Amino acid sequence: MSIEAKGIGRKRAAATMPPAIALAGQGFVTHFLDQGGIVDMERVADMFRMTKGQLAETVGLGAATIGKAERRTAPRTQSRVREMLEIVARIRDWAGGETQAMAWYRSQPIPALDGRTPEALVKAGEAGAVRDYLDHLALGGFA
Repeated sequence: MSIEAKGIGRKRAAATMPPAIALAGQGFVTHFLDQGGIVDMERVADMFRMTKGQLAETVGLGAATIGKAERRTAPRTQSRVREMLEIVARIRDWAGGETQAMAWYRSQPIPALDGRTPEALVKAGEAGAVRDYLDHLALGGFA
């Protein structure tokens, strides 16, 4: 859900974002890890009411990558899914929950990042740009 759709102006939303946003949600990410520290794709897909194929699409991977056990544990696969989870975790309280945070991740263009969505940036391997943007907001910067 966009900031505008919630009836909140961009500048006001940025100014009221919790300062601890950079650290928020660490427990959220660990909820999806197995005892070996590997992201459990089933849990992630279930949480966001997606199929594994939809989850793969959301992070820019092929459906077979998430579907096959040996590929699920590959560093690239784990990295992409963790990046998505970290971004969603950082904004979920601000957005109003996991569902709204995922909607923001998938559809909210970020003007400061050439109008690309967080999803598009993660798919392109540029999750760091989203994290930097969220850090900027957390420090009181404007969108």
